[in-house]
Amino acid sequence: MRDLPSVDELARGSDDPRAVEAARFVLGRAREQIQAGENPGDLGARLDAALGAARAPHLRRVINATGVIVHTNLGRAPLAPAAIERIREVAEGYSNLEYDLAAGGRGSRQEHVTKILRRLTGAEAALVVNNNAAAVMLALAALAERREVLVSRGELIEIGDGFRIPDVLERSGARLREVGTTNRTRVADYESAVGPETAVLLRVHQSNFRVVGFTEQPRLEELALVAQSHKLPLVDDLGSGALVDVGDEPTARASLTAGADLVCFSGDKLLGGPQAGIVVGRADLIDKLRGHPLQRALRADKLTLAALEGTLQLAVEAPGEIPVLRMLREPSEAVRTRATRLAERVGGQVEETVARAGGGSLPLTELPSFACAVEEKLAARLRDVDPPVIAVVRDGRTLLDCRTLSDAEADEIVAAIAAARS
Repeated sequence: MRDLPSVDELARGSDDPRAVEAARFVLGRAREQIQAGENPGDLGARLDAALGAARAPHLRRVINATGVIVHTNLGRAPLAPAAIERIREVAEGYSNLEYDLAAGGRGSRQEHVTKILRRLTGAEAALVVNNNAAAVMLALAALAERREVLVSRGELIEIGDGFRIPDVLERSGARLREVGTTNRTRVADYESAVGPETAVLLRVHQSNFRVVGFTEQPRLEELALVAQSHKLPLVDDLGSGALVDVGDEPTARASLTAGADLVCFSGDKLLGGPQAGIVVGRADLIDKLRGHPLQRALRADKLTLAALEGTLQLAVEAPGEIPVLRMLREPSEAVRTRATRLAERVGGQVEETVARAGGGSLPLTELPSFACAVEEKLAARLRDVDPPVIAVVRDGRTLLDCRTLSDAEADEIVAAIAAARS
């Protein structure tokens, strides 16, 4: 212990402002090792390693080899190059975020995406906030504060991270009125529940589960007739938010066509863009949301709007360039070819797997996929390389699912596996 340098002595050789803190950590660890009868090693080298770790960014790029396309833990949808370029253009200088270039005065940040959202969905108007939970909360706060919202018991869902529809209703200031039962809700249940305090009919898409067997739910067109007969708005929370046909997920356009007055959905799931909550529908109702005090607290920032605009442009012009849609639609034979090539280069084996959409989307859809299987012990080591590779451990092997890998990422994994084995 007496041979250990002081904190100042160990830190003296570095001009890094974190050196003292890092030296204190290194010496504390060294004392623990000495007490355990271990050799603490080269303290200078350990200080350099500690400083290197301190300098490294905490939020990092990873390679997703799990086969889950919209992986919530891994940041959901990867952005297309065009969307990333839009972020760069807007972030590196000033922008016309709230400036009307034609009029030479103040403008609205919403105008940058409203026109293209109207084109893609057929809506009269649109509004963007920071996520779909915020979109639902804002809609209910603006339309149903201190009044009742009718929701089927079978739609009182909880999704990731404890997000519950009843909690959102409570925070919005609206009062929940449950109708029907968990497995069966009929149009008559809504009709009998409508009263003087009813403000909104809310339908919530069962995005991350399905109830099967003895079930019944009214079609959206039927709910729209109930809402119209009582002059009430019908709000449809789609959750995943597809703009183009993807499996059995409803699109925003189809929902509006069926009679929904407002539709809420996410930007970073099946749409394939940044985290955002999008509301489309009737102009008079969107105006109420825009005028509500919560709207400013929940609004999207310039980088979100830039990425969203870039993604929406691709949805119009080239949907296949949106990474989420590309991965969902890629033929399984192309995935097999990628897995075979990777296995040949790393000495692995090709294994047939099942990939999933993820993010609470398409819960029953299994996407045929193929993985490169390598040694189980590599899973932890691959998380320590740069960039980290996140894989799946199954049946004593590490599986690198190639549906969520690009060809370039497969090349990076070759180098990562070589480093992990060394």
